[in-house]
Amino acid sequence: MKIHLPAFFLVAALFSVHFFVFFPDFFAPYDYATQNRELPFAPPTRLHLVDQNGYAHFRPFVYVWKQSASNLRDYEEDKGVLYPVRFLVRDAPYALGVGASRLHLFGVDAPARICLLGTDDFGRDQFSRMLYGGRISLLAGLMAASFALFIGGSLGVLSGYCGGVTDAIVMRVAELFLALPWLYLLFAIRAVLPLGIKTTHVFLLLIGVIGLVGWARPARVFRGLVLSAKERNFVSAARAMGASDLYILRRHIVPETYSTLLTMGALLVPQFVLAEVTLSFLGLGVGEPMPSLGGLLRELQKYSVLTSYWWMYLPGAALVLVFLLYHWSASELQRRFATVNG
Repeated sequence: MKIHLPAFFLVAALFSVHFFVFFPDFFAPYDYATQNRELPFAPPTRLHLVDQNGYAHFRPFVYVWKQSASNLRDYEEDKGVLYPVRFLVRDAPYALGVGASRLHLFGVDAPARICLLGTDDFGRDQFSRMLYGGRISLLAGLMAASFALFIGGSLGVLSGYCGGVTDAIVMRVAELFLALPWLYLLFAIRAVLPLGIKTTHVFLLLIGVIGLVGWARPARVFRGLVLSAKERNFVSAARAMGASDLYILRRHIVPETYSTLLTMGALLVPQFVLAEVTLSFLGLGVGEPMPSLGGLLRELQKYSVLTSYWWMYLPGAALVLVFLLYHWSASELQRRFATVNG
């Protein structure tokens, strides 16, 4: 069987990104809320293989960051003691299924800290917070897209197959939702909620609202597919042989939508991730200390951060990469399905 390499690499890259962010407890060296007030806005930790005496080491190591005596905003390495990077270390416990684990992929001994992407103004590790925040944002996008596709797909299939009054009602409601300024609607719904609402409830509410607002476009697409599919000869033959509507839908109509379902899913997920990121960036999404990618980017609203700490832009770069992977995947799916159908 011949494997199309671009498609294989896209799937592998998407799987790797989701695997990392869905298991941040293992890959992150620190908890997302762990603070170190002595290291505000520390730059990314430098990994070394050669010490100050010129000796090479097989295991990478780090030095302790200390604030410069001349400028407290600058950091320099204290090269008196080196701290090797250890793998599969036991540190802070975290929930794992029905039990708990203390195993982390890597870490260093105190007082050293390994912050691969620097720290924020509270000295929290940005790499760890990006992993935890990526789980929130990507999970919100995936769940909201699944919700929207389920509602939109069900209503679109029902509208296209039944026609008549059902079709007219569903399409008029879909047009209403398409005309709504969904971003302002999200703002309004979140604004009327109490500020003290639990983070879990905010997360589920965002998923529900984003999914409800986004069902209209998939419904119109699936309606068009069903209108085309139900006029085909094999559907007419099945109906002439006495097949029930449920059988025709299950065996002949719904399978015609699977390729479009996958493609639309790959397009909708980044849109809904962006919706969650936008709300969190504006302070209306998941609140502190729980991170999301939008919450991490919210630090860039401060002019001093915007101009002085380049590593605070990295959550935005990660978002761009994820969006590109999804859009490339959607394009590849369209190309492959067009080749198969052609």
